[in-house]
Amino acid sequence: MTFSPAALVLLDLDGTLTDSFPGISASVTHAFTAAGLAVPTPTELRSFVGPPLPESFLAHGVPPARVAELVTSYRAVFAAGGMYDNAVYDGVLDALAELRRLGCALVVATSKPEIYAVPICERLGITPYVDGIFGAPLDHVPSSKALVIERALTGRDPGERRLMVGDREHDVLGAAAHGVPCLGVRWGYAAPDELEEAGAVRVVDRTDQLAPAVVDLLSL
Repeated sequence: MTFSPAALVLLDLDGTLTDSFPGISASVTHAFTAAGLAVPTPTELRSFVGPPLPESFLAHGVPPARVAELVTSYRAVFAAGGMYDNAVYDGVLDALAELRRLGCALVVATSKPEIYAVPICERLGITPYVDGIFGAPLDHVPSSKALVIERALTGRDPGERRLMVGDREHDVLGAAAHGVPCLGVRWGYAAPDELEEAGAVRVVDRTDQLAPAVVDLLSL
């Protein structure tokens, strides 16, 4: 069995390819502490993995007028090294290698600012397996997963078979905005039933199920 070169898989980064919680949680904790605000609970901190950062701060009670302040505090710690307190999930690179071997095009599509996503992928050995890395802008221009995916799809063959892989509802909904189905992964940071309720076409529990599920869903 071989893949058509017209098959594209869009890959979320945080919670899908990598476990970035340690660096993200430390940076979020610093931002709340520096602002004199109550730090979210450990369970609440998990929800910061995946969505756009300003959206997460708003969801956890940060006044809109102070969101930019907390984003700046967060990024000071994150850029100083927190972004590398991160690791690829066991088995993920094997799955990417298998999909590449079969001829599938792979791109990273993340809500993380692209200026961070690119060096993270390079440091963690993801870059050789993908054909592009797309992320959000660093400034406070409004962004969303749908906008990141739009950039990743720009210039591509509209007739190609496409699939998103992600661990949060934002991945499912952002892909759906472009008519792309989403395969959910259980090892990330979704709340129970979050992916199913958002409309994921399937959810896999283990990284060794990732490549076979992509093959099946793309009918390749």
